[in-house]
Parts: sequence; C-alpha cells; structure tokens
Amino acid sequence: MSTYSEIGHAKNVANFEDLINRCVGFGVSYNPSLNAIKIANMNTLRTNALAALASSVSAGTAYVNAVDNRQFIFDPLQKMGTRIISALKACGTSDAVVKDALSINRKIQGKRAKPIKEVENTQVQAIPNPNDPPVEIPKNVSVSQLSFDSMIEHYSKLIDLLASVVLYNPNENELKVVGLNTLLTSMKTSNTAVITATTNYINARINRDNLVYAKNTGVVEVAQDCKDYVKSVFGTKSPQYKQVSSIRFTKRRGS
Repeated sequence: MSTYSEIGHAKNVANFEDLINRCVGFGVSYNPSLNAIKIANMNTLRTNALAALASSVSAGTAYVNAVDNRQFIFDPLQKMGTRIISALKACGTSDAVVKDALSINRKIQGKRAKPIKEVENTQVQAIPNPNDPPVEIPKNVSVSQLSFDSMIEHYSKLIDLLASVVLYNPNENELKVVGLNTLLTSMKTSNTAVITATTNYINARINRDNLVYAKNTGVVEVAQDCKDYVKSVFGTKSPQYKQVSSIRFTKRRGS
C-alpha cells in the first residue's frame, strides 16, 4: 500500500477550503457553468472529504488498537506452550502422549505470530489527528495473518490432546483445559477483530481517496477546474488568478 501520509490528504482538503473562500470573495463575478465548481457543490465536496478523512483516521486507530491487543494475547503463547509441556510431563501420562504434544509444541515454537509493522520505512502507530504520521497496513499482511491462524490451529490441537488425557489436571488455573480454552477464545476473538479492523480501514482509505483524488470528481481535480475557470474569467496575470494559483494541491503518488 502507499505510504502517502494523512498530512498530505488533510492539507489538500484544507487548501480546498481556502480556494473556496477565495472564490466566494470574487462575488457575482464567480459564476461557473460547470456544476462541480459551483460554490455550493464545492462546499459539499469539502464536507464529505473532511468526513472521509476523519473516518480514515478513526479506522486507522481502531486497526492499530486491534493489532496491539492481539499481540498482547499472542506474545506469551510460546512460553505458555513450554509450560504446558512441562505440566503434561509432570502429570505422569504416557511417553506417546508427550511425544504427540511435543510435536504440536514444535509447531507453536516455530510459528512466531508477530505482525510486521513496517512498510517502506513507515511505522504503524495510532493516529490522534490527521496531522500525525500515517497508519499503514503491511503489504504482506496475508502472510502475517497465516502466522496467527496457524498459532490458533496449533493451540486448538494441543488443547484437544490435553482434554483427552485423564491425568492432566494441573493446579494452575491458566494451565487447566478450561483456562486454555478461555485463552483460545481470546486468541480467536482478537484475531477476528484485526481482520475486521483491516477491512474497515482499507474501505475507509478507498472512500477517502475517491473523494480527494478521483478523476473529475475528487478535491484535487475539482480544484484544478476551479483554477482554470478563474483564469478564463480574470486572466492569467490578474490578481484574482494569482490568489488561487498559489494554492497548492498534491496528487496521490502514482496517479
């Protein structure tokens, strides 16, 4: 995904408001035939773009919170796997059962569920407002997701095995089958929350980009049409055109 910052998006929308105000100042002389650059319609576009920016920021923050919460739950799982194996060995069950458990635990130890939080040198972090650094969804999120899905699968198999062992009944609540099932539920819930948050964030970004950058209808292109109209009415060297031509809009990278 692009590493283009929310700062650029917010700046474009802020500059669009400035452009609208300049055009309002031209009074009745500003009277375009193109609907998109009429004052009322530009104000509507600005309002929608601001809402989309806010939604993108909110969705980004929710995404980061979901990722952090899932990581809090998954981080101790490898150590927990080691404790489970030790408890199983200590309960006096057969070597065959221990061997099966060790096989599952090797997979747990080999699947470190770590989200990759860096994309093209951009760090994932919460966004309190549009002027802070961007949240980015990892390009290889699908690969990272497999790691979490695998960890859930391995733990589910290990818990099923433990449930079949009559002798396995440790005094530590977190190691009991009931406690481990509670942990498994938390793993699944937190993982689903990240998947949902990722989808919401992607959709919020798409909506934001459509309103700010869409061909012919986005803020950036409507602003250019507005500038062209002002130039046609007042002339290239007019003070009116100089007012609007100095207002900068940045296209999305790659567009």
